Amino acid sequence: MTRPFQDLHVAVLMGGLSAEREVSLSSGEQCARALERQGVRVSRVDAGRDLANVLAGLIKPDVVLNCLHGAWGEDGCVQGVLETLKIPYTHSGVLASALAMDKDKSKAVLRAAGVKVPGGGLFDRHEVASRHVIDPPYVIKPNAEGSSVGVFLVPEGANRPQAEVGAPDWAYGEQVMVEPYIAGKELCVTVIGEATGPRALTVTDITPTKGFYDYEAKYAPGGSVHVLPAVLPAHVFETALRQAELAHTAMGCRGVSRSDFRYDDVKDDLVLLEVNTQPGMTPTSLAPEQAAYSGMSYEDLVRWMVEDASCPR
Repeated sequence: MTRPFQDLHVAVLMGGLSAEREVSLSSGEQCARALERQGVRVSRVDAGRDLANVLAGLIKPDVVLNCLHGAWGEDGCVQGVLETLKIPYTHSGVLASALAMDKDKSKAVLRAAGVKVPGGGLFDRHEVASRHVIDPPYVIKPNAEGSSVGVFLVPEGANRPQAEVGAPDWAYGEQVMVEPYIAGKELCVTVIGEATGPRALTVTDITPTKGFYDYEAKYAPGGSVHVLPAVLPAHVFETALRQAELAHTAMGCRGVSRSDFRYDDVKDDLVLLEVNTQPGMTPTSLAPEQAAYSGMSYEDLVRWMVEDASCPR
């Protein structure tokens, strides 16, 4: 940004229309407070379908800090609105955002770039609810949601698939991603997209306090234990860093991204599950925790995101 940081008027987008609304409200409020502590003028915007009118007609911000998660806010839609309004915004642009939210298409791009991704594929949700489309154990997930919303683990030896996927009130699309379950450690790497190239911060090993790493484990206090840096063989640690940087570049990400991995320590097999273009900024989120470990405070990280904001068109 060309203006002094403290002179900026920042609109913090939060809430939104997706299943991740509550997480987004928490992320947005934390970021808004961090900016206010640094003397920045902040407008909190609970983003609805009137967003363009609100921004252009009422608020007129210098920059948008996008803290929306999930469909509409993280999939390229809001990014397109902001580019139409010519307002600089944080995080990835239209194409990278849309690509990262589509698990099937993003896996194809990552695989072509040399990143190891899970097998499996897209299936009709009613078929998945009626029979095992691959041998258990496997994971069922919506093709275009985040934060483990709508994710189910079908264990080895299960007699029946997950009936909820075929329910009339299923709200996550007619096709679902089914992938073989990868035993072992849940890992993540935050990447900062600096001018000299993407920089991976560190690797976190995540252990849910019960079950698997679902929505509650991610966001409920005490839902998981984070170990950083992760205790891993040196070659695995280094590979996770480099694969996250490669994924950030291959997807065309901008700003901050987070790559989620599974590591089978028996088979010595590291697999990248997905890339998140707008990582959570809640009190239990991984990206600010990794930034703090790397010497960047929460306020520093939020300031960096705002100063990195741009409007490609």
